[in-house]
Amino acid sequence: MALYKTITVDERTKVLIWKIEESYEQLAKGIQLTDHCQQRVDSMKSDIHRRGFMSIRHLMAEAGYVDQDLYYDDFGKPHLKDGKFISITHSFEFTGIIVSEDPIGIDIEKQREKILKIAHKFTPLEEYHTLANEDALIRKLTIVWGAKEGIYKLLSVPGLLFLHHINVTDFNFDDKKTTAAVNYHGKKSAYKIQYLEFEGFTCVYTQVQ
Repeated sequence: MALYKTITVDERTKVLIWKIEESYEQLAKGIQLTDHCQQRVDSMKSDIHRRGFMSIRHLMAEAGYVDQDLYYDDFGKPHLKDGKFISITHSFEFTGIIVSEDPIGIDIEKQREKILKIAHKFTPLEEYHTLANEDALIRKLTIVWGAKEGIYKLLSVPGLLFLHHINVTDFNFDDKKTTAAVNYHGKKSAYKIQYLEFEGFTCVYTQVQ
Protein backbone atom coordinates (compact mmCIF):
# COMPACT_ATOMS: atom_id res chain seq x y z
CA MET A 1 0.00 0.00 0.00
CA ALA A 2 1.28 3.37 -1.02
CA LEU A 3 1.31 5.83 1.86
CA TYR A 4 3.38 8.52 0.16
CA LYS A 5 4.04 11.06 2.88
CA THR A 6 3.14 11.90 6.47
CA ILE A 7 3.63 15.44 7.78
CA THR A 8 3.27 16.34 11.43
CA VAL A 9 2.35 20.01 11.13
CA ASP A 10 2.22 20.48 14.90
CA GLU A 11 1.10 18.51 17.95
CA ARG A 12 -2.56 19.03 16.95
CA THR A 13 -2.39 18.56 13.17
CA LYS A 14 -1.26 15.84 10.74
CA VAL A 15 -1.23 15.59 6.92
CA LEU A 16 -1.23 12.23 5.12
CA ILE A 17 -0.78 11.77 1.36
CA TRP A 18 -1.40 8.61 -0.70
CA LYS A 19 -0.09 7.76 -4.17
CA ILE A 20 -2.67 5.56 -5.89
CA GLU A 21 -0.85 2.63 -7.44
CA GLU A 22 -3.27 -0.17 -6.51
CA SER A 23 -6.37 -1.51 -8.23
CA TYR A 24 -9.80 -0.79 -6.80
CA GLU A 25 -10.03 -4.41 -5.66
CA GLN A 26 -6.75 -4.15 -3.76
CA LEU A 27 -7.82 -0.92 -2.11
CA ALA A 28 -11.24 -2.29 -1.18
CA LYS A 29 -9.76 -5.17 0.83
CA GLY A 30 -10.29 -4.72 4.55
CA ILE A 31 -12.34 -1.53 4.13
CA GLN A 32 -15.92 -1.53 5.46
CA LEU A 33 -17.92 1.39 4.05
CA THR A 34 -21.13 2.85 5.40
CA ASP A 35 -24.19 2.30 3.19
CA HIS A 36 -24.05 5.98 2.17
CA CYS A 37 -20.39 5.78 1.11
CA GLN A 38 -20.87 2.42 -0.62
CA GLN A 39 -23.64 3.98 -2.70
CA ARG A 40 -21.37 6.91 -3.52
CA VAL A 41 -18.49 4.74 -4.70
CA ASP A 42 -20.83 2.42 -6.64
CA SER A 43 -22.21 5.42 -8.53
CA MET A 44 -18.76 6.63 -9.64
CA LYS A 45 -18.07 5.97 -13.32
CA SER A 46 -14.37 6.86 -13.19
CA ASP A 47 -12.00 4.14 -11.99
CA ILE A 48 -9.48 6.68 -10.64
CA HIS A 49 -12.25 8.37 -8.64
CA ARG A 50 -13.28 5.03 -7.13
CA ARG A 51 -9.68 4.18 -6.31
CA GLY A 52 -9.16 7.64 -4.87
CA PHE A 53 -12.22 7.28 -2.67
CA MET A 54 -10.94 4.01 -1.27
CA SER A 55 -7.38 5.27 -0.81
CA ILE A 56 -8.75 8.05 1.39
CA ARG A 57 -10.19 5.34 3.68
CA HIS A 58 -6.67 3.93 4.01
CA LEU A 59 -5.39 7.40 4.92
CA MET A 60 -8.13 7.62 7.53
CA ALA A 61 -7.01 4.25 8.91
CA GLU A 62 -3.46 5.61 9.19
CA ALA A 63 -4.93 8.43 11.28
CA GLY A 64 -6.86 5.96 13.46
CA TYR A 65 -10.31 6.22 11.86
CA VAL A 66 -12.74 4.03 9.95
CA ASP A 67 -15.41 5.10 7.48
CA GLN A 68 -18.07 4.94 10.19
CA ASP A 69 -16.25 7.75 12.03
CA LEU A 70 -16.95 10.12 9.13
CA TYR A 71 -20.11 11.96 8.15
CA TYR A 72 -20.99 14.71 5.68
CA ASP A 73 -23.11 17.80 6.28
CA ASP A 74 -25.68 19.28 3.88
CA PHE A 75 -22.92 21.15 2.02
CA GLY A 76 -20.93 17.94 1.48
CA LYS A 77 -18.27 18.91 4.00
CA PRO A 78 -16.74 15.94 5.87
CA HIS A 79 -16.74 15.80 9.68
CA LEU A 80 -15.39 13.38 12.28
CA LYS A 81 -17.69 12.14 15.01
CA ASP A 82 -15.04 12.64 17.71
CA GLY A 83 -15.11 16.41 17.13
CA LYS A 84 -11.75 16.70 15.38
CA PHE A 85 -11.60 18.43 12.00
CA ILE A 86 -10.85 16.70 8.70
CA SER A 87 -10.36 17.92 5.14
CA ILE A 88 -10.00 15.65 2.09
CA THR A 89 -8.54 16.12 -1.39
CA HIS A 90 -7.99 14.07 -4.56
CA SER A 91 -6.13 14.93 -7.78
CA PHE A 92 -5.33 12.23 -10.35
CA GLU A 93 -3.06 9.65 -8.64
CA PHE A 94 -2.72 11.50 -5.34
CA THR A 95 -5.10 11.82 -2.41
CA GLY A 96 -4.62 13.57 0.90
CA ILE A 97 -6.25 14.27 4.23
CA ILE A 98 -5.49 16.65 7.06
CA VAL A 99 -6.76 15.91 10.57
CA SER A 100 -6.58 18.45 13.37
CA GLU A 101 -8.07 19.63 16.61
CA ASP A 102 -8.52 23.01 14.86
CA PRO A 103 -10.34 24.04 11.66
CA ILE A 104 -8.24 23.18 8.59
CA GLY A 105 -8.37 22.73 4.82
CA ILE A 106 -6.26 20.86 2.26
CA ASP A 107 -5.96 20.77 -1.52
CA ILE A 108 -3.78 18.80 -3.94
CA GLU A 109 -3.56 20.01 -7.53
CA LYS A 110 -1.65 18.87 -10.60
CA GLN A 111 0.52 21.66 -12.01
CA ARG A 112 -1.05 22.23 -15.43
CA GLU A 113 -0.97 24.88 -18.14
CA LYS A 114 -4.78 24.95 -17.94
CA ILE A 115 -4.56 27.13 -14.82
CA LEU A 116 -3.27 30.06 -16.93
CA LYS A 117 -6.64 30.25 -18.70
CA ILE A 118 -8.68 30.50 -15.51
CA ALA A 119 -6.26 32.50 -13.34
CA HIS A 120 -8.09 35.79 -13.89
CA LYS A 121 -11.16 34.24 -12.24
CA PHE A 122 -9.46 33.65 -8.88
CA THR A 123 -6.51 36.07 -8.49
CA PRO A 124 -5.33 39.48 -9.78
CA LEU A 125 -2.81 38.49 -12.47
CA GLU A 126 -0.88 41.77 -12.30
CA GLU A 127 0.61 40.52 -9.02
CA TYR A 128 2.73 37.97 -10.90
CA HIS A 129 4.41 40.06 -13.62
CA THR A 130 7.88 39.56 -12.09
CA LEU A 131 7.93 35.78 -12.50
CA ALA A 132 10.72 34.55 -14.74
CA ASN A 133 8.86 32.06 -16.94
CA GLU A 134 5.61 30.24 -17.60
CA ASP A 135 6.56 27.22 -15.49
CA ALA A 136 7.13 29.47 -12.46
CA LEU A 137 3.79 31.18 -13.10
CA ILE A 138 1.98 27.83 -13.24
CA ARG A 139 3.64 26.75 -10.00
CA LYS A 140 2.73 29.96 -8.19
CA LEU A 141 -0.84 30.06 -9.46
CA THR A 142 -1.32 26.44 -8.39
CA ILE A 143 -0.18 27.28 -4.86
CA VAL A 144 -2.50 30.31 -4.75
CA TRP A 145 -5.44 28.25 -6.03
CA GLY A 146 -4.71 25.52 -3.48
CA ALA A 147 -4.57 28.07 -0.66
CA LYS A 148 -7.92 29.56 -1.66
CA GLU A 149 -9.48 26.14 -2.13
CA GLY A 150 -8.28 25.10 1.34
CA ILE A 151 -9.76 28.23 2.89
CA TYR A 152 -13.02 27.65 1.03
CA LYS A 153 -13.18 24.10 2.42
CA LEU A 154 -12.32 25.31 5.91
CA LEU A 155 -14.98 28.03 5.99
CA SER A 156 -17.65 26.24 3.93
CA VAL A 157 -19.86 29.31 3.52
CA PRO A 158 -21.98 29.82 0.39
CA GLY A 159 -21.14 32.87 -1.71
CA LEU A 160 -17.44 33.09 -0.78
CA LEU A 161 -15.57 34.15 -3.94
CA PHE A 162 -11.90 33.32 -4.54
CA LEU A 163 -11.23 36.55 -6.48
CA HIS A 164 -13.09 39.08 -4.36
CA HIS A 165 -12.99 37.73 -0.81
CA ILE A 166 -9.70 35.80 -0.37
CA ASN A 167 -6.28 37.40 -0.67
CA VAL A 168 -3.06 35.35 -0.55
CA THR A 169 0.11 37.20 0.49
CA ASP A 170 2.87 36.94 -2.11
CA PHE A 171 5.72 34.56 -1.30
CA ASN A 172 8.99 33.08 -2.55
CA PHE A 173 8.86 29.40 -3.53
CA ASP A 174 11.53 28.46 -1.01
CA ASP A 175 9.46 29.87 1.87
CA LYS A 176 7.11 26.86 1.76
CA LYS A 177 4.58 29.04 3.59
CA THR A 178 2.62 32.27 3.38
CA THR A 179 -0.51 33.85 4.84
CA ALA A 180 -3.95 34.72 3.55
CA ALA A 181 -6.82 36.99 4.58
CA VAL A 182 -10.56 36.77 4.04
CA ASN A 183 -12.89 39.75 4.04
CA TYR A 184 -16.45 38.51 3.64
CA HIS A 185 -19.48 40.65 4.41
CA GLY A 186 -17.34 42.85 6.65
CA LYS A 187 -15.98 39.93 8.67
CA LYS A 188 -12.17 39.54 8.49
CA SER A 189 -10.12 36.44 9.26
CA ALA A 190 -6.48 35.38 8.78
CA TYR A 191 -4.91 32.05 7.81
CA LYS A 192 -1.56 30.26 7.76
CA ILE A 193 -0.72 28.58 4.46
CA GLN A 194 1.90 25.84 3.99
CA TYR A 195 2.70 23.98 0.80
CA LEU A 196 4.91 21.33 -0.78
CA GLU A 197 5.56 20.26 -4.37
CA PHE A 198 6.19 16.70 -5.59
CA GLU A 199 6.09 14.85 -8.93
CA GLY A 200 4.43 17.80 -10.70
CA PHE A 201 1.77 18.21 -7.98
CA THR A 202 1.21 20.82 -5.30
CA CYS A 203 -0.27 20.20 -1.86
CA VAL A 204 -1.43 23.21 0.15
CA TYR A 205 -2.83 23.06 3.67
CA THR A 206 -4.47 25.83 5.63
CA GLN A 207 -4.99 26.68 9.29
CA VAL A 208 -6.57 29.59 11.13
CA GLN A 209 -3.91 32.08 12.16
